[in-house]
Amino acid sequence: MRRACLVLGLLVLALVWLGPLLDAWRDSFSAHMLAHMGVVAIAAPLMAIGIPLGATPDASRSFTLALPASLVELIVVWSWHAPALRALAESSLFATAIEQATFLAAGLFLWLACLPRRGSDTTGNAAGAFALLLTSIHMTLLGALLALTPRPLYGTGEVSCFGVALSAQQDQELGGVIMLLVGAAVYLAGGVTLFARMLATPPRKTV
Repeated sequence: MRRACLVLGLLVLALVWLGPLLDAWRDSFSAHMLAHMGVVAIAAPLMAIGIPLGATPDASRSFTLALPASLVELIVVWSWHAPALRALAESSLFATAIEQATFLAAGLFLWLACLPRRGSDTTGNAAGAFALLLTSIHMTLLGALLALTPRPLYGTGEVSCFGVALSAQQDQELGGVIMLLVGAAVYLAGGVTLFARMLATPPRKTV
C-alpha cells in the first residue's frame, strides 16, 4: 500500500512536471494552478503516505513540527503568487524549477509533519489536524481573492489552456476556483480525518 502510494505520487509529479502545464501552457495562470495543486495536494500527500515513518515516542515532536510546517507552506504559497514572482516564474525556466521545487519541499514537509506515526497519541493528531485546517483556511482565502479580484494580476492578454482561449481575468478566476476546489478541499479533508482519528483514539492509561 505504501509503495503503491509512493509510486502513484511520483507518477503524478512526473505528469505535472513533464506535461504541457509547465511547457506549452506556461503562460496560463490556471495551468500553473493545476500544476501547483498537483504537486502540493496530490503528489505530496501520496508520497508522504508512501514514505516509511518511524515510531514517535515523543508526541511533542509532532506538535512542534506541524505548525511551523503549515507556516512554511503559507509563506511559500503566498510568495510565489505575488505578481512579481509569478511573472518571474513565467519568464524563466530556472525560476519555474525553483518554484516547483519549493512547492514540493513545503508540501512534503507539511504532510510528513502532520501524518500520524506509530506511537503517536491524540496530541500529534490534534497538531496535524490544526496545521492542515490552517492550511486549508489560507488556501481558501487566497483562492477566493484570486477568483473575486475585479482586475487581472498576472498579465493582460489572452492565454490558452487545454486549447481554450481565456482572457487574463478569466484565467485568473479559473485558477482561483481550482485552488478552492482542489487545494482547500484536500487540506480540509486531511484535517477533518485527523480530527476524527483524534476523537476515536482512546486515552492512554497512566500507571
